[in-house]
Amino acid sequence: MRTVVTGCAGFIGSRLSEALVADGATVVGIDAFTPYYDRSDKERNLRALEGEQGFSLEEVDLSTARLAPLFADADAIFHLAAQPGVRASFTDFDHYVRHNLLATQRVFEAAKDDRVPRVVWASSSSVYGDAKDYPLREGRTALEPLSPYGATKKACEDLARIYRARGCETVAMRYFTVYGPRQRPDMATRRLVDAALDGLVFPQYGDGQQSRDFTFVDDIVDATVRAASAENPSAIYNVGGGEEATLASVIALVEELSGHSVDVDRREASRGDVRRTAADTSRARTELGWTPRTSLRDGIAAQVRWATEVRSGVA
Repeated sequence: MRTVVTGCAGFIGSRLSEALVADGATVVGIDAFTPYYDRSDKERNLRALEGEQGFSLEEVDLSTARLAPLFADADAIFHLAAQPGVRASFTDFDHYVRHNLLATQRVFEAAKDDRVPRVVWASSSSVYGDAKDYPLREGRTALEPLSPYGATKKACEDLARIYRARGCETVAMRYFTVYGPRQRPDMATRRLVDAALDGLVFPQYGDGQQSRDFTFVDDIVDATVRAASAENPSAIYNVGGGEEATLASVIALVEELSGHSVDVDRREASRGDVRRTAADTSRARTELGWTPRTSLRDGIAAQVRWATEVRSGVA
């Protein structure tokens, strides 16, 4: 099986690439190494793939590169590359237009032209915004994003619908608050663990009672792989860990598992942040045979171990 993974050096993309290679697939990894965070983090993410015959890396920008040669003869494309971050999307929107909207449209167009059987791509729970009722359900809950980032992901879902109607089979995975080893340095759980291990101040935006449906990265990878081989998949799947928790409770859990207290700097709520997320994952469970396997406690413990290993030079 020949696959393409965009954003292959990222948090989720690197783990997905490893899982595919381990299953015997050939992976063409694509990454632009944009400067949103340090390149060294991304290069460390790819260390386990160095020397793997089933993996090759192409450093290209999806918004400008010729994609047809990269997608030729692919059995599936996993499109995870995107400009992340809610707060920055208010001030640097041009980057989000380029790396989310334009890049995704070009991926769909090239996949259609090359007749790639399926494109599985990363959407986000940010498309929902603050809902009136929970859990959030595909096709039922209104899509009212609160940030420009969320708006670009919603627009990408519209693009996917258009290209699906034109014969390009697209499957959107609405990821809910992904955490675990290799998490980006700007993400809350990574910053929280770093604060605990390094004695840093953790900036807490809001009152700490905002809650998220935390999803461990390996469960995300499992659902994504299943979506590529499912028979007659739906156009969109919620992918949530099924364990909703407040930020305050996660802070307490990190303190317990790391053995260190966290110095919290309480700040006003950040614009664009939703109050709550909670996914209805019945569609993914029924159609993909998927269920999250990692508890929040076990997942946070794994992330703390990874962060400790990074500091000791093991990871």
